[in-house]
Amino acid sequence: MIGHLPEKRSNRPSAHWSICANTLRLELFSHCVVMSKSWSLKEVAKHNTQSSCWVIIKSKVYDVTDFLHEHPGGAQIILRHAGRDATTVYEPIHPPDALDKSLSLDKHLGDLDTAAARQITQEKESRKKTIDEIRMEEGEARKPPLSRILNLRELEEVAKSVLSYKTWAFYSSASDDEITHYENMRAFSRFFFHPRVLVPVSRCDPSTTILGFKSSIPVFVSGASLARLGHPLGEANITRGAGRTNVIQMVSSYASLSYEQISESRITASQPLFFQLYKHKDDKVAETHVREVENLGYNAIFLTVDAVVISTRTRDVRAPFVLEEQERETEQQLASGRHASGQEMPLRPSDADIKSGEEDGNLLGTSGALTKSKDQDMSWKRTIPWLRSVTKLPIALKGIQCVEDAVLAAEAGVDAILISNHGGRQMEYSLPSIEVLYKLREQRPDVFDKLEVYVDGGIRRGTDVLKALCLGAKAVGLGRPFMYAQSAYGEEGVVKAVQILEREIVTSMRLLGATSVKDLVPEMVERVDWQPRFKL
Repeated sequence: MIGHLPEKRSNRPSAHWSICANTLRLELFSHCVVMSKSWSLKEVAKHNTQSSCWVIIKSKVYDVTDFLHEHPGGAQIILRHAGRDATTVYEPIHPPDALDKSLSLDKHLGDLDTAAARQITQEKESRKKTIDEIRMEEGEARKPPLSRILNLRELEEVAKSVLSYKTWAFYSSASDDEITHYENMRAFSRFFFHPRVLVPVSRCDPSTTILGFKSSIPVFVSGASLARLGHPLGEANITRGAGRTNVIQMVSSYASLSYEQISESRITASQPLFFQLYKHKDDKVAETHVREVENLGYNAIFLTVDAVVISTRTRDVRAPFVLEEQERETEQQLASGRHASGQEMPLRPSDADIKSGEEDGNLLGTSGALTKSKDQDMSWKRTIPWLRSVTKLPIALKGIQCVEDAVLAAEAGVDAILISNHGGRQMEYSLPSIEVLYKLREQRPDVFDKLEVYVDGGIRRGTDVLKALCLGAKAVGLGRPFMYAQSAYGEEGVVKAVQILEREIVTSMRLLGATSVKDLVPEMVERVDWQPRFKL
């Protein structure tokens, strides 16, 4: 704000300068007065309606009334915690700078008083553990040493045992009946190799480049949101693990750490980061996001084009219902309006206050709280030129699902495409990604000469990676496996996942008769019309 004051043109300040300076001092004084106020739980509890909505985050009080209908997840999500402590539900899904970016200083109302803060702490400490929390603790106690993990599926099983049911449902769920999700994996089993023998393979190099940036293996971390739901350090685990193993991380627009925090987590300043852009419907807001990551040193923009609306991810939506019986006792305690100490607690907002919009919100699940502000009118004619006009970074399109759009992407002059159906989380019955890659190779092989082609969805083995590379992919992306790895074992889990993939890739390259990724050609793989029998 000070930077916008007029320059002093003489030793004697002008009247305008004096007025502006006095105004600034008054504003700062007023803010300090507000922030110095301490609040009791009873005072905060009075503000639990749409007309006056306050929440408590980490013992600080915020007025979010004016922000209710600007919130990307809708007003009802906030209103569920109006007049109460919302720290537990807020922290895992919001970057630390979210409140500063969303609320003006006058909406930062101050701290809870000492008695109120102590009361909330005591309540948390005395709260009875839920059945799901007990299960998670038991899973943590049984967790095998990382040295015993042999493949990505075992990492997934460990993650399932230690994650909360709701987080597991969010990470693992897919659209509708989850047909595309499972077919993404099954489809790889329809491609078989033609190994070449009597080829010297003692020296085998699986490294490659992705948009000109070196990668130790032809694998990158696909963008995935809300990593802190699985581990307190969230995306930072992936950043450091990727840096240690020399693979590239794609950071989601909906990361649970700020873009700056993730950038600062890099092992070296030169460690590349890609940014997955969910374009905001307001071009100015979207441009701000692009400028921010560009200034932070991110190296490419992956524009997400397959998620203009969110599909129904049934398991994610149903998760709260599954937990309802388990947490009935806790819910009853909250509904009673009293702490274990017997003192009054803020009452929940009335049904009338949370009803508006709930019919839509309860079908969107966890992702629905993130995506209501997305641009539903993106187009080839407008969006790609707009993005080119606001950044000099390489541009990739994430979410290509047919040959025709791959051709249009090449004609639009983007630098790369990621063939992806969002891990089966968007359009149910979209073709498995490997099948789209195969059709592109068969029908329009010229596209591979015009841009880099990547693929994600269903990749769980080194052999899956090699099949995609034989068909022309420059690299492949994995999303869920890295989320499971960091959830179960933190940064070391991410390193382990890359090591597993590297071992499988190098072993399979040698058995295939390839000593570098350049040796992987279409003649080495064949699509069959029969389905092998095995358990996924």
